[in-house]
Amino acid sequence: MRRLRSVGIVVVAGMLLAACNATTPSTGPTAVTGATTAPASVPSVAATSSSAPTLPPSVAETLPPPPEETLTETFPRGAFSDPTTIDNLWLPFKPGTRWIWEGEATIDGFRHARRVELQITDLSKVVDGVQALVAYELDLTDGVLNEAELIFLAQDDEGNIWHLGQYPEEYEDGQFVEAPIWIAGFDDASAGIWMLGEPRHSAVSYAQGYAPSVGWADRARVFETGSVTCVPAGCYEDVLVIDEFSRDEPDAHQLKYYAPGVGGVRVGWAGAREEEREELELVSVETLGPDAKAAIRAAVLAQDARGRDISPDIYGRLPPIEPLPATD
Repeated sequence: MRRLRSVGIVVVAGMLLAACNATTPSTGPTAVTGATTAPASVPSVAATSSSAPTLPPSVAETLPPPPEETLTETFPRGAFSDPTTIDNLWLPFKPGTRWIWEGEATIDGFRHARRVELQITDLSKVVDGVQALVAYELDLTDGVLNEAELIFLAQDDEGNIWHLGQYPEEYEDGQFVEAPIWIAGFDDASAGIWMLGEPRHSAVSYAQGYAPSVGWADRARVFETGSVTCVPAGCYEDVLVIDEFSRDEPDAHQLKYYAPGVGGVRVGWAGAREEEREELELVSVETLGPDAKAAIRAAVLAQDARGRDISPDIYGRLPPIEPLPATD
């Protein structure tokens, strides 16, 4: 999933959000500790290079989409028998797990350090008639918080992970700036595919979601399979590479690398018009301890409450976030 670009916003490098009781947040989240590092559990592979493969020559601006493609995906609302159990091979989203990537990106012509943290919570929210798992992402640049985001995901009975929307809070210089929310079922927004259940190499792309009110029209296609790459967290084989792009931004691509049983391990870029040229590498996969999970839960619930005040006509019409049902 490519990032929404907001003019004047500087991404941040922070840890987990602490709970905040204010209706409109004034400052960014604070750090949370208590995670224990877990092995990435993939085979070690001898690789001669950790560099990322690049895309073919630039995509022509006038190149039409293949006839098989559609602007949006048909959402199989009745095919979610266990939507919050996300055990897709390429994105095994087990609650209580955190991925941390570090690297750099270009902002205003200069390279800056970037850190991204993704936490899978033990919380859920009903979106567009489906119970979705809540993921919590923090984006950081040069140690300053840019965005804290609630992402709503659900896995269908075919193993596809669906992206049902997101509620981001964007910050500049530690102060809240805006919340470009989009939720499937509101303002002509519709769910998209975050990860296919059985990805196969193809020139045909799929929608990752569609939200014209905030300019969200990201697409993805399977670019490469069977790749090998090394990052600080380890070396991986049989890596899947997904090319993410928007037809509104021709010749700008983000490449994301997924190792089986692990998830995202690398982010690269391609295209003469790719502005941020973000490069990230997985540095750790962590199993969160009780204190860290509690802090994340509190931060997510606080952000959820703020969202209902900030966006009463969209977010405020959704049920509040709740704990996942207990399992045996």
